[in-house]
Amino acid sequence: MNRLQRVRENLRRAYDTGRESVRVARIERPPDPEPEEDVEFTPPAPEPAVVHGSTSSLDDVDVPHSLRIAAAWSWRLIVVGLIGYVGLRFIGMVSVVVVPLAIALLLTALLGPAVGWLLKLRLPRSLATFLVLICGLGAVAGTLTLVVNQFIDGLPQLTEKASAGVRQIQDWARTGPLHLSDHQVDQAIDSAQNWVNDNTSSLTSTGISTAATVFELLTGLLLVLFSTFFFLRDGRKIWRFIVRLFPVNARWSLADAGDASWTTLGAYVRATVLVAFIDAVGIGLALLILDVQFPFPLAALVFLGAFVPIVGASVSGAVAVLVALVGQGWVVALITLGAVILVQQLEGHVLQPLIMGRAVAIHPLAVIIGIACGVVLAGIIGALVAVPLIAVLNTGIRRLSRRRPEIPPDAVVVTAGGQR
Repeated sequence: MNRLQRVRENLRRAYDTGRESVRVARIERPPDPEPEEDVEFTPPAPEPAVVHGSTSSLDDVDVPHSLRIAAAWSWRLIVVGLIGYVGLRFIGMVSVVVVPLAIALLLTALLGPAVGWLLKLRLPRSLATFLVLICGLGAVAGTLTLVVNQFIDGLPQLTEKASAGVRQIQDWARTGPLHLSDHQVDQAIDSAQNWVNDNTSSLTSTGISTAATVFELLTGLLLVLFSTFFFLRDGRKIWRFIVRLFPVNARWSLADAGDASWTTLGAYVRATVLVAFIDAVGIGLALLILDVQFPFPLAALVFLGAFVPIVGASVSGAVAVLVALVGQGWVVALITLGAVILVQQLEGHVLQPLIMGRAVAIHPLAVIIGIACGVVLAGIIGALVAVPLIAVLNTGIRRLSRRRPEIPPDAVVVTAGGQR
């Protein structure tokens, strides 16, 4: 056997050996089980994607963290703004009802302590509320009657003095430091008359529209009276009914915030009335001593103006100075101005901090912005309601943001009688 035959024999032997080993392995291995027909194939769960802690998808990983925070704040502010806009539009649509209710709430906060005092005398709640409301209406009607009578009695004399004052101003414009000519003075007077003539139509239309809505005003007045009566008599029951409409977990916080806000509103209204009364008495005495016309009507104007903080006192004081200038001359007007400034400084630095206290302390910037927004949205009523609304919201939001202390699960509650 040559070498080639040996190689061929070795290859054949190796091939046969490999085939024999494969055959033996197939015989020894058990057959694969057939899959059941009813069992569905479940693919293996994919491995969780590794993302940033503040993201929920891989797409957010490429967005900067500051931009994600800004976007989150933006859409939330947009939602809050839309809700606020819809709320303001709704209030504007039903302002005929909202404004009397707001006035009724202020009157309720003012007259509530008087009703509570009568209840301590064992009077029925309905009778106590009726007596307080009638006494309040009598005081308002008497004050208005006195103011109107004094104004009617002194109006002719004031008109004559106003005409004389205008002539004095004309003479001063000609002979004073301005050295205006007669033509320039006449031109200024003509311009003022033209402005009055141009705005006469708007003033007349306002008067006509006001006359046309007398029924609406009477309806609002009746709504104020009825709402004040029922708020004074059943205010606590109404508030409890409103609280029960909310989920159980939110009732405690809402009730606490409502009670604190109502306390703030009552303190604000009573303190404002006291401060306004002191301002009116101070400026009224100064006007009476200086023999300025209409001391009582001007004092009543100062009292009403004090309900609009900062702005109202300045406007009513300016009216008093102007009346003193027309009626008594510039010397008395300067003295009146000094008296008004003195009373306002006493109010701002002594009365407000002492009477208002920390319960309704609001920054002056918030007061100015609130009054401006109230005037734009609802005119004079908005200016009157803006500051108490800010005070109530300030207290309510602070109470709602305060977390209620959690009770440990293993705590033992002990009643007043010592029982667990």
